[in-house]
Amino acid sequence: MWRGWHAIVAGAALLSACAQTPLQRDMHVPDFASVPYEPFSRDAAITIALREWRLFGQPVRDEPPGTRMTAEADIPMRQEGLWQRVGEYWWLGQDAGTAAARWTGRHDQHGQKFPADEDDRHAWSAAFISYVMRSAGAGRRFPYAIAHATYIDAAWRAALDAEADAVITAEPPERYAPQPGDLICTGRDAATSIRFADLPVLDFPSHCDIVVATAMDSIRVIGGNVGAAVAMKHVPVAADGRLVGPDGAILDPRYPWFVVLRVRYDR
Repeated sequence: MWRGWHAIVAGAALLSACAQTPLQRDMHVPDFASVPYEPFSRDAAITIALREWRLFGQPVRDEPPGTRMTAEADIPMRQEGLWQRVGEYWWLGQDAGTAAARWTGRHDQHGQKFPADEDDRHAWSAAFISYVMRSAGAGRRFPYAIAHATYIDAAWRAALDAEADAVITAEPPERYAPQPGDLICTGRDAATSIRFADLPVLDFPSHCDIVVATAMDSIRVIGGNVGAAVAMKHVPVAADGRLVGPDGAILDPRYPWFVVLRVRYDR
């Protein structure tokens, strides 16, 4: 009988371990985000992005990229209270076990402070988007990544294959007007000339912002690592809300937005 009791206990423990296995990868993520507790919500994603924007002092970056110079002592992501917050974007936005999950706004995975001229090697804009999506309840349905290109290509594949469980699908900017909660993306540096027809590209420098509001002639978007902060931009749109004009040209002279990632929220 004693041996039988041990067998029952051992069997129960095995079943319990098996039941926990699917969540092991996200053990460093709070249960409310990894389970999640609530449906994947458009309102939640927008509210979280706005909250983080307010935390960084509500900066607006409507000037062309690269025109504002900031002294190292004034770089937001390296300031007390904010470098830790960037660390939370990395920690919650990446899967457990990755080196990037241990980065902060000024430290590598070993806790060593890196110089300001290496900030670009630790660019956290994709980590910010991943943080927002996970916190809003995307669960395992969003491809959390260190680079925007990963989920841009995933969204392209989802649009091609019509994957039932995909929460993002890629839309060409001339056909789809971004809605609040969607992502708009642009190529950077060597990839500034990339277009929707070029997808998938696998690996390329890029940036995505989340749409938080729409108006008659512009949309408001928020992104991470914009001027080393969580910042807002005003993006011009056509009368129908698209990023392109009647002639098909991108309306924003600062950023060549080439794809909209339509996010399929649960509510």
